[in-house]
Amino acid sequence: MLRPRAAVQSLPTYHPPLAGRQGLRLDFNENTVGCSPRVLERLRNVTLDELARYPEREPVEAVAAAHFGLTPEEVVLTNGVDEAIHLLCETYLEPGHEALIVVPTFSMYEIFVSATGAKAIKIPAGGGFSFPTAAVLNQIRDTTRLIAIANPNNPTGSVAAIDDLVQIAQSAPNAALLVDEAYFEFHGETLQGRWQNCPNIFAARTFSKAYGLAGLRLGLLMGHSQQMSAVRRAASPYNVNGVALACLPEALADQDYVRQYVQQVCSGREGLQLELGTLGIPYWPSRANFVLMRLGEHNQAFIRGMRERGILVRDRSRDPGCEGCVRITLGSSEQTEKLLLVLREVLYEIGAVDQEVRR
Repeated sequence: MLRPRAAVQSLPTYHPPLAGRQGLRLDFNENTVGCSPRVLERLRNVTLDELARYPEREPVEAVAAAHFGLTPEEVVLTNGVDEAIHLLCETYLEPGHEALIVVPTFSMYEIFVSATGAKAIKIPAGGGFSFPTAAVLNQIRDTTRLIAIANPNNPTGSVAAIDDLVQIAQSAPNAALLVDEAYFEFHGETLQGRWQNCPNIFAARTFSKAYGLAGLRLGLLMGHSQQMSAVRRAASPYNVNGVALACLPEALADQDYVRQYVQQVCSGREGLQLELGTLGIPYWPSRANFVLMRLGEHNQAFIRGMRERGILVRDRSRDPGCEGCVRITLGSSEQTEKLLLVLREVLYEIGAVDQEVRR
């Protein structure tokens, strides 16, 4: 009988709760208002000939590289950041190797690592979900071949200092350091270009968050040209579909649209954190487009109450250290205004807020 590899049989599964997502979607960290009108116009003008041809990734990689101030040899477009993670695992990991992952974090790191037969070493975050630089450095071994760090991190919104990340890369020259910068636009700090002095550094970006292209599945992996040449060998030549490639130049060209959306999100993030502080609800300061808060025993009642009022939020109770936690995505100014009104109403209704605070 045909059987999968043992590494595949033992993989944890990722089951995002996508069914029945009706209402204001503040549960998946997507752009909540959609992409630039320029992208929609390009979609309307996609031709039959474009759909009939195999997609050419390289010309659009050159456009993306120019936008980010890089050479085409330093970038590879991917089918979302998920594929960027997968490609690094396939390029550098073998059975017997180890990969370091700070938890809680994006679960696909562990899944892609484990699929290669390598071992995922999980390092708990520090107090307040701070980045545990010393603990990561202490775990580096001769068998360490990958260190995956989301910066800002999901689901906590916490960040690692750039200098600490460079120190880790320098301390593990035989390991690929992947810094997943999916939430870069809401934070503003990057390791881009640091691979000139540390060629084992890679940075990944997504166009699912600030750009509103989650449905097109577009990511960008960046790194030293010599290392990216090896990664490119592991990639399919047609990994990014032609419609996504047609739309990306228009999305990159409309930076005013992206900036306006990011400004609204960051303003809403501060407003939500201020409201939670006023209500006495524990939360963690975030540098991403979401905020993680702890409701303890009121967790499920809050999620239900918000859904009944047309707002979806994400239960993160199964993540390490996140028992009783809910993550809320921020969107436009109007959406945040609605969120704050409904959030206060539900918290009062389920008894999560002291009545003295209400008065």
